[in-house]
This record gives sequence, structure tokens and C-alpha cells, in this order.
Amino acid sequence: MTHIIGQHDCKADSKGRVLLPISLKNQLLPVIKDGFVIKRSVFQQCLELYPKAEFDVLMQKVMKKSKINRKYDAFVRNFVAGMKEVSIDGDSGRLQIPKNLVEFAGIEKEVVLNAVFDKIEIWNKDMYEKVLAESEKDYADLAEEIFDDDE
Repeated sequence: MTHIIGQHDCKADSKGRVLLPISLKNQLLPVIKDGFVIKRSVFQQCLELYPKAEFDVLMQKVMKKSKINRKYDAFVRNFVAGMKEVSIDGDSGRLQIPKNLVEFAGIEKEVVLNAVFDKIEIWNKDMYEKVLAESEKDYADLAEEIFDDDE
């Protein structure tokens, strides 16, 4: 799969349904029939939507780690909490976010779908803007560290 790109402002209804913008839906068309997995993010109070094949790759990495270990057990319990297979309607582009995940991410009417390589982050718009503003001061330093050729 090619990388998913774009930041999209959307609306969610009271039942957690989000209509994907056409540009995002078109990027997902090659994998839409295979389904998706939605889960809580590890580092932020947002959701992550993975095409099923991309999620399977991630799960293989998780499963390679030690399974008889308390830290692994605690991590996996939180990693899979609320995780669910979902589908996106191929015609309308509608995604139904499970209620427990809507509550976790504080999803209300204003939603941001932020494509990050192989997944889509689903944010409450106010939380997304706050996280961006908070991390902006460190952005240049992080870029230097990540792209430092000396490592």
C-alpha cells in the first residue's frame, strides 16, 4: 500500500459516524474491501485506523516480543483495549467509530482525520490543535535529531 496523506476536517454525528472526504476515500479504495482495525493510540488521546494488512504487520512485530513477561502482558492488555475490526462503506465512505472509542478520544462534532504513513489518526479537533501547538516549540529540534546523518 502506498502511504496515506492529508489532514482532513470532518464532522461526526451523535452516533460516532464519520463521512470520509472523497480525497481520503479514494486513497483507501485499493484496501477498502479488506477492512480496517481501529484502536486507541499508544501515545495520544486519539484513535488509529489501520488498513487490515498494515495492522497485521504491526501485530506480527508485537507478537515477536516475549510473551511470558509482566511488562509485555500489561502492554498488550492496553494495546488491544477497545480494538475492533471496522469497515468503511465503499459507496458513501462512512466509518462507524465504536462508542467506547468515541468516549476515549473525546470525539464530538468536529473531527480531524490525520493521515500518518500507514494509518489515519482520528482526533477531537480541539485536542489535535492543542497537541500541535504544544509540540511546535520542539519540532525543529526533533527534526534535527531524527534526520541527523551522524547516527
